[in-house]
Amino acid sequence: MLPVSEACERNKGPILAVLATELAASCSVLEIGSGTGQHAVHFARHLPHLSWQPTEVGAELGPLSERIHLEGPPNLRPAVALDVRTQPWPCGRVDAVFSANTLHIMAWDAVEDFFRGIGSVLTAAGVVCIYGPFRYHGGYTSASNAEFDRFLRRRDPSSGIRDFEALDRLASAQGLVLAADHAMPANNQTLVWRRRRAE
Repeated sequence: MLPVSEACERNKGPILAVLATELAASCSVLEIGSGTGQHAVHFARHLPHLSWQPTEVGAELGPLSERIHLEGPPNLRPAVALDVRTQPWPCGRVDAVFSANTLHIMAWDAVEDFFRGIGSVLTAAGVVCIYGPFRYHGGYTSASNAEFDRFLRRRDPSSGIRDFEALDRLASAQGLVLAADHAMPANNQTLVWRRRRAE
């Protein structure tokens, strides 16, 4: 039986509503950390204009590949192994990157590698959409996020909910400008950055 994430089932509709607008002009999407593949299957099925490339770290690739084989639409590509720490990334240029609920699990140096990798694969008109919980000005958006952050740090001191301002600095270093910050259910956000237009 394929693994199922209840969180993916709950949030796939609201995320799709954002991606349908933000990725309307995109053709190719690289998803970082595709997990169970539920998002990849759902988004590719409902956004047929996109070539959707799912990825996972090697140890998690098996179940993801099986779901794509069994359920994936034609525009969903076979999953590939990708560790954000390993440069260069094993993919070509893409005009969009999507990731959900990954940055609070990675160590901070991996988050830095994540943005460096994005900078190396994103086209000149590229867009980045990142879903998850974030902190703003050092504060949490809810008591439940504060408790979640304590849980994450007890489990792994190198993980934790990331500060939006720190992420925005990493994005800016790759020529990205914040284009939108969408409030999502369950105290999450979808952050959208786009390549800075040439003057």
